[in-house]
Amino acid sequence: MRETDVEVAIRAVEAGAGVVRAMYGGRMERFAKSGDDFATEADVAAERTIMAVLREARPADGFLGEEGGDLGQAASGRRWLVDPLCGTLNYAARTPLVAVNVALRACDRVSTAAVADPLSHEVFWTDGEAASVRSDERDTPLRPDPTSRLVDLNLDPPFPNKDWFLAADLLTDEGFTSVFHPRVLSTTLALAWVAVGRRAAYITDGRLRDNVHFSSGIALCQAAGCVVTNLAGQPVHTGVQGLIAAADATTHAKLLDLLSHRRQPRTP
Repeated sequence: MRETDVEVAIRAVEAGAGVVRAMYGGRMERFAKSGDDFATEADVAAERTIMAVLREARPADGFLGEEGGDLGQAASGRRWLVDPLCGTLNYAARTPLVAVNVALRACDRVSTAAVADPLSHEVFWTDGEAASVRSDERDTPLRPDPTSRLVDLNLDPPFPNKDWFLAADLLTDEGFTSVFHPRVLSTTLALAWVAVGRRAAYITDGRLRDNVHFSSGIALCQAAGCVVTNLAGQPVHTGVQGLIAAADATTHAKLLDLLSHRRQPRTP
């Protein structure tokens, strides 16, 4: 019987996670990218392993990898988005907060996604309808929960909305800190944690459509029933772009209200 897309995605992230886990803590070569960004041997090896799984299972599809780049789009419009190691700086510093992301965009939507936490052996997945976390070969439905009040902020550039929004400013915003507890995980694993109920919300700036870092986590949050919009409360990937992914409508409304007060251009 032919594997479903989500089964392929899960098998791919598990294979990539195995590489990341095996190489964790060791000395490895770094490959410079732009600015201070870099990849490690683990990024490259994990992507190679993931791509081998995907290309064997779905040879007619297109592929976009964080390290290997665009390997072409299929006539069918199906394209796999691969981020082999989200949190490379954490990983290189032996900080166990990383994710392996695989998403499938088909018919202009991300219909399938899987996110692996290599060091906890968890895989978060969705087929576009169901959304679960797999641990010890058991699947448990994702249940968003705002109770923790923990909100993860992405402080990494780029900042296309810096004239009115910088996530770092929320760290000293009394309106924010009186209600929420900021965290900086520095990996899109945080989006999976919103979907599973370990974070109340996640906020980032940036243009995220077909972004290999964010596509899987966004799909997980949407399938789990989170409220997912751009920074202005509009549909994600539209308007001002950016992202608010919140566990529930109340949390989303509070965050949106805090951000709306900032939507005035900064004075020189």
